[in-house]
Amino acid sequence: MNDHLSERINNMATSATLAMAAKARELRNEGKDIIGLSLGEPDFNIPDFIKESAKKAIDDNYSSYSPVDGYADLKQAISNKFKRDNNLSYALNQIVVSTGAKQSLANVAMVMLNKGDEVILPAPYWVSYSDIVKLADGVPVEVPTNIDTDFKMTPAQLEAAITPKTKMLWFSSPCNPSGSVYNQKELEGLAKVLRKHPNIFVVSDEIYEHINFRGGHVSIAAIEGMYDRTITVNGVSKAFAMTGWRIGYIGGPSWIASACTKFQGQITSGANAIAQRATITALEAPVSRIQFMIDEFHKRRDLILGLLGEIPGFNLNIPEGAFYVFPDISSFFGKTLKGTTIHTASDFSLYLLAHAQVATVSGESFGNDRCIRISYAASEKELREAAARIKAALQ
Repeated sequence: MNDHLSERINNMATSATLAMAAKARELRNEGKDIIGLSLGEPDFNIPDFIKESAKKAIDDNYSSYSPVDGYADLKQAISNKFKRDNNLSYALNQIVVSTGAKQSLANVAMVMLNKGDEVILPAPYWVSYSDIVKLADGVPVEVPTNIDTDFKMTPAQLEAAITPKTKMLWFSSPCNPSGSVYNQKELEGLAKVLRKHPNIFVVSDEIYEHINFRGGHVSIAAIEGMYDRTITVNGVSKAFAMTGWRIGYIGGPSWIASACTKFQGQITSGANAIAQRATITALEAPVSRIQFMIDEFHKRRDLILGLLGEIPGFNLNIPEGAFYVFPDISSFFGKTLKGTTIHTASDFSLYLLAHAQVATVSGESFGNDRCIRISYAASEKELREAAARIKAALQ
């Protein structure tokens, strides 16, 4: 029946993270004791002060269609947040609220890219970037990085990747899947290259901004010469544990925001009214209200690095943000474990699912075929048990 489907959907890859999560659910339904370390979802409950705001919004009858680009007072809260946390001044007509940061990214791709436009993706990159670009008829251009450079792209690599067809650069900091965080000097180095190429625009995905263990998040839009050509993407899913509430947003040039609003108006219209009201409360609160979650992720990062560091064959760096580790497991390639020969990162990830009953995600879908992504957005008990199972399965 695929012959009746569009080439667009037939050529699109299934999200690797969602596919692994679905596989883990299937095995749990069969009675298997699967520990899920594949999804990037905080295991915390939403803070009570945000829940109370949502309840009040229901009582206040926020049940009608919301403005396509978001409530004005939410956009004002977002503007204030950008100024407070990122030293960025965005007027309300420069902000668009969407149904999650993923929709924000798709909006930007659809309004910015023409057929054949190239988009530079420092690899590893978030699993959906490549297919979102392809859906908009763009061409993803991967720039490989490795664990020795903490998976960060250098200015020289950026310069070498630029061609006359280059339209955009997309990256995340803190990075999903590597947890890498670009510092001020590193971003200034990239900006220096980009200033020589004024027609290249940047998508800066900062959804993990607050889950940052090095202190002091830096937005590339705040660097000289970058403000008018950067679209800053953020949302409340990660830092506020509001994954299911589906609120993301952008700040950028007003003409891009206007185009995104036009596009969104034909696809979904405005985001959920109740979730928008709760997001106002979340963003107006000081970051100290969610510091307990950030501190716990920091603690878990140190725990999982210590546990995985005891397993021969795992090559680890120290991620400075988000809630993932991205170990290089290529030392296992060519080895046979319990009758299974490991040729790829996907083989390794599937082996762990079958023999350790631990769900991870292969790095291949993130643009790196030597690594796997392990989420430590799980309890300390689960992390310890998962590491013990992995160690036993690899002995």
